[in-house]
Amino acid sequence: MEATSANPKPKSADGKIDFAVGGQAVLEGVMMRSPNNIVIAVRKKNKTIKVFKKKYNVLTQRYKLLNIPIIRGVVNLFEMMVIGTKSINISANEMLEDELTPAEKKEMKNQKKSTGMKVLEYLMFVFSLILALALSIFLFKFIPLWVTTLLQEKIPYLKEHYFAFNLLDGVLKMFMFLAYIYVLSLIPSFRRIFEYHGAEHKSIFTYENHLKLIPENAKKQTRFHPRCGTSFILIVFVISILVYTALPKQPNFWENLSVRLAFLPLIAGISYEYLKASAKYSKNFMVKAIIQPGLWFQRLTTKEPNKAQLEVGLKSLETALAMEKKA
Repeated sequence: MEATSANPKPKSADGKIDFAVGGQAVLEGVMMRSPNNIVIAVRKKNKTIKVFKKKYNVLTQRYKLLNIPIIRGVVNLFEMMVIGTKSINISANEMLEDELTPAEKKEMKNQKKSTGMKVLEYLMFVFSLILALALSIFLFKFIPLWVTTLLQEKIPYLKEHYFAFNLLDGVLKMFMFLAYIYVLSLIPSFRRIFEYHGAEHKSIFTYENHLKLIPENAKKQTRFHPRCGTSFILIVFVISILVYTALPKQPNFWENLSVRLAFLPLIAGISYEYLKASAKYSKNFMVKAIIQPGLWFQRLTTKEPNKAQLEVGLKSLETALAMEKKA
């Protein structure tokens, strides 16, 4: 749920180009990513804000060959999955630490220093990443295609018209996504993540509108951002309909699924370029109309944050900007 940092850099009144930023909500906090840094701010149980910061250059900065259209989108998507998962794990550890006694905290810190614990943490991270990918493929690739394949046996029109087949597959993906997000929004802990997602967007808008980074200014901003990962998912669904229709239809379900999975990187790359271009021309009337459905989707994935949550988002952003300017 990230407003990607690959956006055009906003200009201030004096024409100076500012730093581009993106972000993601985590457990009781917000992660912000600027061109050369990652910052995670987490609200502790004692009401203080703990900040984690790290210098980081994305792969497309380090390896110019990766910074070409389509490929950079695939690289950026994978990299953000890794960064996002690590950020969530850091925030989860902070939530766990809040529940421990001083003695347990000391023991936990000692365990983290051991090589065995570091290996275990790495394995758990890889497992959580694989599990997230597997769940996404099952919910948004396997089930919609399986249902559509079953329906084509009962509805000859779907069998005869491949575009209609892929259109139904795309509609089912969107339905699965909406249902998934709606169910998550009913869970209090996830609702708070959606509130921090709103705080992330409002914080970024405050910066992009060249306002002072204070909760009073952030509160006035919209929580619907055109570069949000929610909009990216919607774009992927739409572009997948067009790409899959251009491919030859496979004779059975499993071959069809395999081909679609193989073309996912291409679809992600095209979607990234589209999202990047739409952000650049977001003031254009036609572009506004095209990105509007993605903003509607964000009514589910973002909720209005309170002042304390805005403070966390702004703290993360402020720290990232300060690190950039210092560098």
